[in-house]
Amino acid sequence: MLRLIPIPLIRFHTCDFWVATLATRFKHGGKVLSCGNGGSHCDAMHFAEELTGRFRDHRAALPAIVISDPSHLSCVANDYGYEHVFSRYVEALGQPGDVLFGLSTSGNSDTIIRAVDAARERGMHVILLTGKDGGKLAGRADVEIRVPHFGYADRIQEIHIKVIHTIILMVEQLVASKN
Repeated sequence: MLRLIPIPLIRFHTCDFWVATLATRFKHGGKVLSCGNGGSHCDAMHFAEELTGRFRDHRAALPAIVISDPSHLSCVANDYGYEHVFSRYVEALGQPGDVLFGLSTSGNSDTIIRAVDAARERGMHVILLTGKDGGKLAGRADVEIRVPHFGYADRIQEIHIKVIHTIILMVEQLVASKN
């Protein structure tokens, strides 16, 4: 069931279902694969790093992998086309019950669209941070938080990182409360 939260209406406590999805997946041995292009790639890296490392509190490391290996990216881009760089990784490592976390300020990134398709084929949960009107990714996630800004992408990314930090903080608090 799609849950769409337009940013003007978002109250950060409404991210509970995103946090619950992650916590449930971690509890059952699942992992997160994260991806994005350009600045969104940096945010995908930051998300995975905060889960495997720490954000504010000491806690167990949580399984998260950003799709960023340069040899993988260059091999797939060369052999299959850049639009397949994330989907091939999802095909290799995605398992039923895992989570794909994708970011696209336009909602039209072919790399993310193909990764979502690959994740769905594997029975993975899909969480997206998008912008504008959600583009081609609109309605394709279990959870989508959309920033309806039609100006510059950096403004969308600024909101994305706030959402990421809020989610990680909530995950840490949930994990800590269960220990």
